[in-house]
Amino acid sequence: MAQQALPDREARLGRAMGAAAGAAANAVVLLLPGGGVARSVRRRSPVAAAQAFPLARRLVRAAREESLVAHVVHYRYRGWNGDAAHPARDAEWALDETVRRYGDVPVCLVGVDVGARAALRAAGHPAVTSVLALGTWLPGPGDEPEGAGAGSGTGSRPEPEPVKQLAGRSVLMVHGTDDVRTDPELSYRLAERAKKINADVCRFEVHSDGHGLRQHHAEVVALAQDFVLGTLCGRDFARPLTDAMAAPPPLGLRMPLASGFGKSLRA
Repeated sequence: MAQQALPDREARLGRAMGAAAGAAANAVVLLLPGGGVARSVRRRSPVAAAQAFPLARRLVRAAREESLVAHVVHYRYRGWNGDAAHPARDAEWALDETVRRYGDVPVCLVGVDVGARAALRAAGHPAVTSVLALGTWLPGPGDEPEGAGAGSGTGSRPEPEPVKQLAGRSVLMVHGTDDVRTDPELSYRLAERAKKINADVCRFEVHSDGHGLRQHHAEVVALAQDFVLGTLCGRDFARPLTDAMAAPPPLGLRMPLASGFGKSLRA
């Protein structure tokens, strides 16, 4: 049976947030929303894109003096769609478009859920300096195979996520320990593999929090801000982030995100 033709859509960058009109951007954050599913060619989720706006606004306000610009990436399709990996391909397009618009500036990819997986996959682009992956969606051993044999009944396991593209980048992964959408252990194993080729990888665990990281939202956002401004704007990391980067596995990959993290930074 012939495959159904995909709807003809294009990825796009949302409006620029940050540097004043006419001012040159010194760094760029690309936010890759969640809200995706394993397989779907439906339109991207506008709700998921809208949920990325508050973090984008916070980051550019905090880095006003450094002329940081943020864009939310709008995918072509809602699904990951197996080997097509559409959100990752859209992230790569967004990086090329960022270079076209802003030139040779450092870029941080900030991804949530499916967007986190896309951010990690696209990290090999020359413009990428750092990657922040929140609640990374990854297929488990019992999920549908993603390759050409998908649906064929072969029962093959998903291929391991690539990590070589993370070399030379600063990488922070954050995952709730009570996440029932994607097993936190999968992101731990991915971080463990990445740490073997790149010392600048750490992972924080948000205890008692779920996939959306809502229970400790303030702490997660504060950690995200600290990481992004540290990797793009040259600011010093908070002590917990410095310690996590320096610690060997498993400590640096199971670092607990302390309650009140954001308040301690403002003190």
